[in-house]
Amino acid sequence: MKKKITITINGTPYSEEVEPRLLLIHFIRENCNLTGSHIGCDTSNCGACTVLLDGESVKSCTLFAVQADGCEITTVEGLMQNGAYHPIQEGFKEEHGLHCGFCTPGMMLRTVDFLKHNPNPTEEEIRWGISGNLCRCTGYNNIVKAIQHAAKKMREDATA
Repeated sequence: MKKKITITINGTPYSEEVEPRLLLIHFIRENCNLTGSHIGCDTSNCGACTVLLDGESVKSCTLFAVQADGCEITTVEGLMQNGAYHPIQEGFKEEHGLHCGFCTPGMMLRTVDFLKHNPNPTEEEIRWGISGNLCRCTGYNNIVKAIQHAAKKMREDATA
């Protein structure tokens, strides 16, 4: 039996009748046509599907869309504000933090949440903070540099 849900994604409300077993990642990609979040494993191992749910990073392949009813979701498409890159997007661009780009959206969203809780992380803390998101091609060095870049920029913006 379908259930009507409303989820606000990147500031836009989406109301649909969905099957209770529909995963949040499929709702985002198929019902809302927001394809920045990727489906990598469907088992929560890779983190490619990471989004922000009410400001906290979650792997959207582990939640049903009905569980997000009434919630606010941010996907990678929602990071840019008023035509300006989010500091983490800027960091990935400036520090070459991506290679194939498959993990990048989930990595960015995990980082946004991580930096909210730890605005001045060490390299080791960064590596632990993103350890639930896998990258199969970069070796993480430039991802760590991108996160350091973003953290510095966000601290500077906070004191400006």
